[in-house]
Amino acid sequence: MAFTTLELIGTIFFAVAVIHTFMVGKILHWSHKFPKDSMTSGVLHLLGEIEAVFAIWASLFMVVYISMEGWTSAITYQNSLDFTEPFFIFAIMVVCSTRPILTVARQGILELSTWIQKILKTPAVTTDMAVVMILGPLAGSFITEPAAMTVTAFMLNAMLQKESNKLIYALIAVLFVNVSIGGALTPFAAPPILMVASKWGWDFNFVFTHLGWKAAVAVIINALGLVLLFKNDFKKNCITLREVENRMSGGQKSIPWQVTLIHLAFLAGIVITGHYRNAFVGIFLLFLGVASVTTRYQDSLRLKESLLVSLFLGGIIQFGAFQKWWLAPLLSRMDDVVLFKGATLLTAITDNAALTYLGSQVDLSDASKYALVAGALAGGGLTIIANAPNAAGYSVLSHKFPGGIKPLNLLIAALAPTAVAIVCLWML
Repeated sequence: MAFTTLELIGTIFFAVAVIHTFMVGKILHWSHKFPKDSMTSGVLHLLGEIEAVFAIWASLFMVVYISMEGWTSAITYQNSLDFTEPFFIFAIMVVCSTRPILTVARQGILELSTWIQKILKTPAVTTDMAVVMILGPLAGSFITEPAAMTVTAFMLNAMLQKESNKLIYALIAVLFVNVSIGGALTPFAAPPILMVASKWGWDFNFVFTHLGWKAAVAVIINALGLVLLFKNDFKKNCITLREVENRMSGGQKSIPWQVTLIHLAFLAGIVITGHYRNAFVGIFLLFLGVASVTTRYQDSLRLKESLLVSLFLGGIIQFGAFQKWWLAPLLSRMDDVVLFKGATLLTAITDNAALTYLGSQVDLSDASKYALVAGALAGGGLTIIANAPNAAGYSVLSHKFPGGIKPLNLLIAALAPTAVAIVCLWML
């Protein structure tokens, strides 16, 4: 397992960043012990923002890089990186968090939930929650996982009215797992599949028949299991989508259908061109202009939150190339069962798209290819860094976690839905 000094340092910095993510809650707690306007409080608060963790350590690593290799080498390395995904998630988060997009998504799910309630005579709150947790993640196979995560998280945020520590961790854990596997119906929506689909010749039919239907079964089981286990908590702490709709419509301008249609067109344009940065950035910039003249039908654009999520993903990408020296040999030496389990576990500390990309650089059998991708999908909800869209979901729901999210609590809460995903993707 040959490596250079710089690769070793890059891995050490990456490991420190991972450890840092598990300490953000404690660091935020420390920041409150100092005067609010003091520099110490400000620095600790910054260190306690999980979205900034990888960007901070990536910046420090680049200082070391420049000191060892020089400015020219550092710039060359930067130019070799592909930051399309962070740019895309920034654009899609901003667009999907607008009032017209959220309203049409909420109303569509409300109609379906209302129909189910009439047929099955089920309670409104739990039915709404089940439909949101099933339809939202599965929609990620068509509108991409970041878009599905953003829209679903906003609906959950509107429904969850009272803080319940146990409920919110279970909710976000199922959300992360379901979105990670929910994009597996198609070859272009889930980042771990997208990274390998073209190279390995995985078309729509292959992805759906080998991964998609199994993922859909797991999504449904996880959503229904969550609703059944926490039905009393949902009744106490949540409101129905109908109540959300009534509150949202009260005191707000009704949105003309033309405005909604224009927003949907921009969303479709960004999704379709999502792999071509220059194209979707141009569409997004035009969207910002349109948003500025439709302010009466808008809430404040979530530019800051979206930028933080992009910063988080950019930091992870910065470290990616320096993990190849140990990840690639490790993956190549595993048999299929061990590879599936190993991929699931490694995803917790390595973005699952980066994991499958590195795996695509290794000569693997067809069975090993499946094991790698299935494991990466199954483990996508174990931590915030496991799947790129997780950061977007946490950004929307972060205020539901007083003192910040505790990664260990998330890991524990995600074990059950992850187990369901493992069983469905491997045993079915």
